[in-house]
Amino acid sequence: MAKILDGNKREAISEAASLTKRGGVVAFPTETVYGLGADAFNPPAVAKVFKLKNRPRFDPLIVHISDPSQVESLCLPPGKEARALMEHFWPGPLTLVLPKRPEVPDIVTSGLKSVAVRLPSHPVARALIQEAQCPIAAPSANPFGYLSPTTAQHVEAQLGDRIDIILDGGPCQVGVESTIVAFGEGEVLVLRPGGIPVEEIERVVGKVKIATAAPKQPQSPGQLPRHYSPRTTLKILTNGETGYYSAEEGTGLKAGLLAFRGPVEGNFAMVRVLSPSGDLEEAAANLFTALHQLDSAGLDIILAEAVPEQGIGRAIMDRLRRASK
Repeated sequence: MAKILDGNKREAISEAASLTKRGGVVAFPTETVYGLGADAFNPPAVAKVFKLKNRPRFDPLIVHISDPSQVESLCLPPGKEARALMEHFWPGPLTLVLPKRPEVPDIVTSGLKSVAVRLPSHPVARALIQEAQCPIAAPSANPFGYLSPTTAQHVEAQLGDRIDIILDGGPCQVGVESTIVAFGEGEVLVLRPGGIPVEEIERVVGKVKIATAAPKQPQSPGQLPRHYSPRTTLKILTNGETGYYSAEEGTGLKAGLLAFRGPVEGNFAMVRVLSPSGDLEEAAANLFTALHQLDSAGLDIILAEAVPEQGIGRAIMDRLRRASK
């Protein structure tokens, strides 16, 4: 089983960084979700990440850096819009897809000529990257397609028998993955909504285009139609549906409810409220923990209330829609 180390302790960072330098794989916290990382310039180490997650090789990884100067080792010089977004949102939950340098291994980018890069704000993540002295390629620290982990305990439950070290940095503050932005001819394209709301990006670079259809070849993580999914069937509710599925309504289904703010009507086997005050950032931070709890409760179905699609609510609904397919 994996060793869970206190990521706030220097010796834990040193041990995890040493393993990374030797070609190992380490689970570590970011402000979004926990990542499963390897030296981005070590193809055999990156291959371990794909194998541990059972992740298809056509789905590219995000490379995490600890300082903006490391972009130069991964990418060609960024354009005006990319530089503006770096200045406003790094460190933070924003990933930029940029033209890659030839030195970046193809396994990291799934053969694409671009690489996804971000500078996390979590101090444990940045300390690990600095100590390992290399950019770290890392998807979420979970089996491919399943619910993302936002605590060390989520990682342990899903991958604890496959990896050596989990750095525990506490619950993830943002709770949903990073926003991913790419750049085309005269346009800025949001490939995945996430921790930086689209509205905030548009304040910096103007109107953006939001990708809607899943491409045959993903240009970044999180573009597959089914992803972030519990093993229990999940259904997004429309107004008035909760009563039909409650345990007393004769459906024969043992139902759990993922409520946005409550109050909740109906006799459900389990209820988890994302934010009693209706705060979307609090709801995002609680999303995956609530889904993990519901998915572990032996339910027949998880019913999820929709949230307003504004700000980070857009990212919440993106995750729920992919989980319900």
